[in-house]
Amino acid sequence: MENKTREILLQDFVDNYMEKIFYFYLKKTGNSNDAEDLTQDTALNVVIELNKGTIPSNFPGWIWQIARNRYFKWAKAKHIKNEIITSIDIHNFDIEDNTTLVIDELINDEQLNIRRRELAFIKKVYRDIIVAYYIENRSIKSIADKLSLSLDVVKQRLYRARNTLKEGMNMERTFGKRSYAPEQINFMMSGKDGNKGQPWAIISHLMYKNIFLEAYENPSTAEELALELGIALPYMENELEFLVKEELLIKNGSKYETNFKIISKKEQQVKHEKLKIIQKEITEKMCRLIDLYVKEGKRIDFSNIGYENAKWAILMKTFDILFYISKNHICGDALSQKYFYTYPKRPDDGRWTLEGYEVVDFSKPASVGLHGYQLPDKPELTELFDFGQYKFYSPNLYSNIPMKMKYMEAYTLWLIVNNRLNECDNTYVDDLKNYGYITKENDIIIPTLVIFNNNKEEKQSSEIKSLYDEIIALIQKNPNIERGYIVEQALKDGWLKFDENTLKSVGAYIFK
Repeated sequence: MENKTREILLQDFVDNYMEKIFYFYLKKTGNSNDAEDLTQDTALNVVIELNKGTIPSNFPGWIWQIARNRYFKWAKAKHIKNEIITSIDIHNFDIEDNTTLVIDELINDEQLNIRRRELAFIKKVYRDIIVAYYIENRSIKSIADKLSLSLDVVKQRLYRARNTLKEGMNMERTFGKRSYAPEQINFMMSGKDGNKGQPWAIISHLMYKNIFLEAYENPSTAEELALELGIALPYMENELEFLVKEELLIKNGSKYETNFKIISKKEQQVKHEKLKIIQKEITEKMCRLIDLYVKEGKRIDFSNIGYENAKWAILMKTFDILFYISKNHICGDALSQKYFYTYPKRPDDGRWTLEGYEVVDFSKPASVGLHGYQLPDKPELTELFDFGQYKFYSPNLYSNIPMKMKYMEAYTLWLIVNNRLNECDNTYVDDLKNYGYITKENDIIIPTLVIFNNNKEEKQSSEIKSLYDEIIALIQKNPNIERGYIVEQALKDGWLKFDENTLKSVGAYIFK
């Protein structure tokens, strides 16, 4: 039994350690003849000890201790003083050795860190082989079988990986600015979230934001992105493949690129200066249009909340309708929730488009979002209607109500405004009361939001038609105008008011 064990260990040494020990000596001596002599001496010592009956409990650690001791004797004979095993090559640390060896105390920490750093930036196709061969102590044949590669391919990749490690360890890595000074980016999404909260659940992560910024209109390899962000390549590769699957990145060959538009700081600055010039004229005309429209008795019901509260939703809805018309989009029903299904289909039943904005260092109007309700899985089997809640980041009107209502909550609200109370589920009625979309007085339910009537529109007066055309023409000349500029100007002019009488659900509307 002892002879059989000795033969197995000896064969293991020949198959898995001879070549590694040779490269270790070659790196330390710089001379192939000396490396061969030292390798033969080490092999002889191993054979002698095994023949004596030595059966080491930690075979890899035992072999490397013999190799190290043999090297120190050689170095002493050559009068090489203060020699330190620096691990510049990964070859001499290819084992999982948990024993405490005297030589371990001599390892240069800085060189070890460099080696680890370089291993983190080697391509996966090479890194897997390096780890399998030097860390997991697999034979070349075992690696070839596991990866379904030929022996020659494994040897070739191992050789290239060694050279890459050596080159990298002798170079000074310059990580990009985003590795130590990450930048921020804001987003605007239109459409329907995925079932797992995409894209918001993903794009809020700082690392992803910086990947998007770096890869925007700048196709980059995984290695380039890893260096720029200072992230180990294995992690970067996994994250990039995830972002491709979620359709936030696109991959062409070996390069990745951001799959949506990002508006740069410079673009925003130019746009901002231009919009500041035009925002007053557009806003004044729009406010006058709404006042006339309401005065002439057009079909908007705000009797339960008063005109001052209603103005917020009416102004934003008017802007949206005129904006879409100016871009030759269909208006009216085309702005309703059911048209979310025209957005690109995304993973996990999502349908959305996304736009990013670099965070700017100048003051610009706070954005205004629009949130609706979660769409049903089968829209063709359910009632669809247009409900919206404008979210005003300034003044502080953003966090008063839910981000997005459940379908049944919004449907119950629609039933209420259409006087179909007998069909309402009281569970959802209570939710709507908590949100501030309805109130109850003596068991009478009163909607507290703007109600638009879908009936055929009355004929417009010439003044309304004139203002309507003027605003559309202005928007067409300034297609980058945003809701926030209109709200800012309306507040400044006093047309919009924010005080203790402002409802927490201000900005909400529904079509009957």
